[in-house]
Amino acid sequence: MSEKYKIPTATIIKTRSQDQKPWDVEAEICVAGAGISGIAAALEAAKLGRKVILVDGLPALGGQAVNSIIGTFCGLFAHGTDRYQFTHGIVDEILDDLGRTGDLFYRKGPGWTTVFYDEIALSRWIEKKVCAAGIEVIVGAVIRDVEFEDRRIRGLNIATRYGDVRVKANGFVDATGDAVLSWLAGLPCREPADGPIYGTQMIVLEGVDESHMPTREEIGERLLKKAKDYGVMREDGLAFFFEGRGTVALNMSHIETPLEPLAASRIGLEGKSQADNAASFLRGEFPKAFDKTRVRAYGLPGVRQTRWITGSYHLVEADIRAGTKFDDAVARTGWGFEIHDKPEGIYWENFEDGHVHYVPLRSMTPRDADNLVAAGRCIDADVAALSSVRVMGPCMAMGAAAAHALDLAGDGSVHQIDLASLRNRLKDNLESTTKRSEV
Repeated sequence: MSEKYKIPTATIIKTRSQDQKPWDVEAEICVAGAGISGIAAALEAAKLGRKVILVDGLPALGGQAVNSIIGTFCGLFAHGTDRYQFTHGIVDEILDDLGRTGDLFYRKGPGWTTVFYDEIALSRWIEKKVCAAGIEVIVGAVIRDVEFEDRRIRGLNIATRYGDVRVKANGFVDATGDAVLSWLAGLPCREPADGPIYGTQMIVLEGVDESHMPTREEIGERLLKKAKDYGVMREDGLAFFFEGRGTVALNMSHIETPLEPLAASRIGLEGKSQADNAASFLRGEFPKAFDKTRVRAYGLPGVRQTRWITGSYHLVEADIRAGTKFDDAVARTGWGFEIHDKPEGIYWENFEDGHVHYVPLRSMTPRDADNLVAAGRCIDADVAALSSVRVMGPCMAMGAAAAHALDLAGDGSVHQIDLASLRNRLKDNLESTTKRSEV
């Protein structure tokens, strides 16, 4: 530089104004929750030409799919030899784009097909898509109050570290996972009656020697014998290997997920200790594969079921077993019952090959609200039914359906939309039997 650089030193002294007003933002559709359901809803609403605001309590997008390192897309493909794809739309884009960059790995078992993904790649994919769609984003945003009047949510009052924000919109998607909008609006909600549904603290290990990688069955057998020796609570935990990357995501812990602030804050630290014990188990029992591994990342505590809405229809176990196809079906899957209600393990029940079950829009719509649709793990269902539809495949389908329902409702009610028009918009997610070459 020809001139000496002048270091900035000037400052301004300010104090907080006692009458500081909140920022006011408006949109046609507000999506609360930027997990995979909320991302699907926001992107679909933007494609429909709607002005969208996306709100999340974390300072980042992606929700549990990214920040809790779920690591697998479950419920995307039919069970059995006829492995067609259940959900399209945003799913096609993710599988195409991340597949092209080698950030996916398809695990094909005797019946199930799951897709492992690199959480960093998915995170950037989400961020780029949201920006390209012109969606307004408010992150690090805690919803303190919901303005509810005459069966409609009128707005959200939000706290951020930079000040308060008031969000006004015509329609709202509750993709918070904990039914926050329904709860704060004073609408009735459900919680488990027989104790907690346990969550999981995920971690990713890198440096795995794949030439000595044990099978899932070998890990399972050793866990049953040695879990307690290492302080591992779950005796049926899983290790998700991403072949060719030398990484493994550990789903080997169970943590309570209370709806109480102090306990919820403590649980993350307890979960990491459990995850560390699981890593020690792998290193101790399978040293050739894991001796040189180290933790690449700890996810945020993963939550399965906490609080959910009371909808116009209560989806139940019998509906899942029967494969009931509702006249207002908006999503489908073949995922089994996966109930995490005991610390030492889970209840898993598989369905026969070709089984399909459905999610009705009525389970996503609180009966006393006209412009609110829930999507993801806070829809109305009993514990068993919800365990089979809260996985990522149907969650993305529910997000897309929420956007279309609100678009069709306009200034009216989501309870009175043209169901034939909705089915036509969502037909790929209800009727298509497209197969992927990878599968």
